[in-house]
Amino acid sequence: MYRVELDKARRRWRTYLMAAALGGIPVLIVIAVKLSPPTPEASGDAPPFLLQIVRNGLFAPLTGLAVIQPFFLPLAAGLLSGDAIAGEAQGGTLRYLLVRPVSRPRLVLAKYGAAMTLLGILLLWVVGCGALVGGVVFGFGPLPTLSGTTLGAPAALLRILAAAGYILLGVSGIVAIGLFVSTLTDSGPGATVATVILGIASEICDQIPSLRAIHPYLPTHGWLAFTDLFRFPVEWAGMRAGFAVSAAYTLVFLAGALASFARRDVAS
Repeated sequence: MYRVELDKARRRWRTYLMAAALGGIPVLIVIAVKLSPPTPEASGDAPPFLLQIVRNGLFAPLTGLAVIQPFFLPLAAGLLSGDAIAGEAQGGTLRYLLVRPVSRPRLVLAKYGAAMTLLGILLLWVVGCGALVGGVVFGFGPLPTLSGTTLGAPAALLRILAAAGYILLGVSGIVAIGLFVSTLTDSGPGATVATVILGIASEICDQIPSLRAIHPYLPTHGWLAFTDLFRFPVEWAGMRAGFAVSAAYTLVFLAGALASFARRDVAS
């Protein structure tokens, strides 16, 4: 069932449109930095690592990852998870899926696994596009860390991949929420929009100081903690907290999706 879901995604235009959009972000960043190098005075709200791209192309994939997190990552997660069950119901194919000798829990888990796999591939695609274009335009070299030390290019690339892995773990809770919402409705667009709004609203709330009391409980809390991978030594506290929040949301809402779908009537 998992392979079937991945094969279906491979045949959908939206998969390639998402890949083009996400992969194009670091490419556009590199082009923009090349044509108009940023200055410290004009980059107060710039994404992390943006100023460093002109010195080392390895900063391009890092900046790309930071840029897609606030909006594009929740959007991709919402598209893949919100439409997973509701889209099948809306299209009239859900009944035919259940005719196969596949249990409902297995179907839900396959949908979740396929969504996470596709997001992982998209994140690797962002890293690859950023590294390729950044390396061609600005070249590679030792990567300075936020602590003032440096990393060789191979070690730096490993940490960039680790950052992508942490970002994937961070979004796992949003995917579980989207899948849960998808089991409650027959409207794929409705479930997608609800998931995207929830993810973006969580990120906005996480930036409001007056709401600091609820920050540790937001599903997107700790998403930017991947920057701690580029300190020496690595600071794990923020990433542990972020992982704990994502794991809790994943367990609760994936269990909710399994329970909701087990009781759902799809005969009509």
